[in-house]
Amino acid sequence: MKVKINDNCIGCGACTGTAEGIFDIGDDGLAKVVVETVPEERVKDAKAAIDGCPVSAIEEVKEETK
Repeated sequence: MKVKINDNCIGCGACTGTAEGIFDIGDDGLAKVVVETVPEERVKDAKAAIDGCPVSAIEEVKEETK
């Protein structure tokens, strides 16, 4: 699973509290993704962060199928 932060981010930090090590707050005060691919054992945390983001700033990146 891959995730990204969209332009809705307000830097509230909910994602870092839910999925520390997957998300962090950057120097600009906004969330950033710190892993290229979410490890299988952390997918539940990443999905909780997606659901818990108050401004829907976290999106799952759908991988293209060939």
